[in-house]
Amino acid sequence: MYYVFCIDTKYYIQDTRYYFMKILFTGGGTGGHFYPLIAVAEKINKIAEQEKIIENDLFFISNDPYDKVALHEQGITFIEVPAGKMRLYFSFKNFIDIFKIIFGFFIALFKIFSIYPDVVFAKGGFGSLPTLLAARLLRIPVVIHESDSSPGRVNKWAGKFAKRIAVSFEEAGTYFPKEKVAWTGQPIRSALMHTAHEGAFEYLKLEQGVPVILVLGGSQGAQIINEALFECLALLVPKYQILHQVGKDNLEDINIRKGVILPNNPNENRYKPFGFLNPLAMRMAAGSASIIISRAGSTIFEIASWGIPSIIIPISNSHDDHQRKNAYNYARAGACVVIEESNLTPHLLQSEINRLLGSQNKLKEMSENAIKFSRPDAAEKIAREIVNIAQEHEV
Repeated sequence: MYYVFCIDTKYYIQDTRYYFMKILFTGGGTGGHFYPLIAVAEKINKIAEQEKIIENDLFFISNDPYDKVALHEQGITFIEVPAGKMRLYFSFKNFIDIFKIIFGFFIALFKIFSIYPDVVFAKGGFGSLPTLLAARLLRIPVVIHESDSSPGRVNKWAGKFAKRIAVSFEEAGTYFPKEKVAWTGQPIRSALMHTAHEGAFEYLKLEQGVPVILVLGGSQGAQIINEALFECLALLVPKYQILHQVGKDNLEDINIRKGVILPNNPNENRYKPFGFLNPLAMRMAAGSASIIISRAGSTIFEIASWGIPSIIIPISNSHDDHQRKNAYNYARAGACVVIEESNLTPHLLQSEINRLLGSQNKLKEMSENAIKFSRPDAAEKIAREIVNIAQEHEV
């Protein structure tokens, strides 16, 4: 049995003494670390409004703000602290980054002491290490969340002193002390929780009646997926429409290649690449999609919440093979099929797309299993626990 993050109102700490709260978020490196923090911040702000907490000060410490607009929308103050990354392979950058970590720790110690938050919520990643070191020294309560089946190095270490630990995959709980762990699922921003069907085809300039494939390579794109897709693109567009998030840096090159692969093709407009899909565009894309092709990061949980069947292609060299573990955990739920990078060929990709889109019964079954896998109250549960700990710390 794991610890339970409870959201039943009879367990809420309700006391008129609690009017002030300072919460510090940390994590960095990828959107998978950053956006779950935003999802939890949304719920904390909602709780603060409902419970009339007069001062609800939120801070984010990392080496980079990642998304300034998202921080501003949630009223989060960004504090920059340098952070170094310790690579598992030999690199001269490791020697430089040791000093960055040490320097970042002292900067974080000074800045956190000046704020002295009631609780620190960390998502892991190298950007969170200086803050977690400082929080431990200052004896500030720490809550961590792990998105992957196999925890990263920072979260493994932080789990030894964290007050509470939330995990997206039940399997990850085995790496931490059971009495601290809650299997909550993945916090997802409200703006991405549900798909948008109405007006989606018009918004994205899609043809009615033609199945849509949504390809998500993450914010940086995914070169291996891109290559396999392009090899069979001319065979796909006669039957399907493809929305492809390629990464901002790749968009110009992808458009050039599109012109080479589909010259004068009557179905050229059925392939639509995007550098980045904002929350509205993503909801519209998901709302129109029959299947999704994706990596095996935290996007899995967004796909599950949408109830859309998927083909998951995990990164082969991820830390502790966590993407492969994520993918097969999701596949065991019956919500996706997995193609490993070593097996990925244009022919296999096309074959799996045709197989899935050729069976409405299979698509329905996978959709139902995806919804069962999702845990839509994850952000609320974590936010409630953070607020409870913050209020206890204030007292």
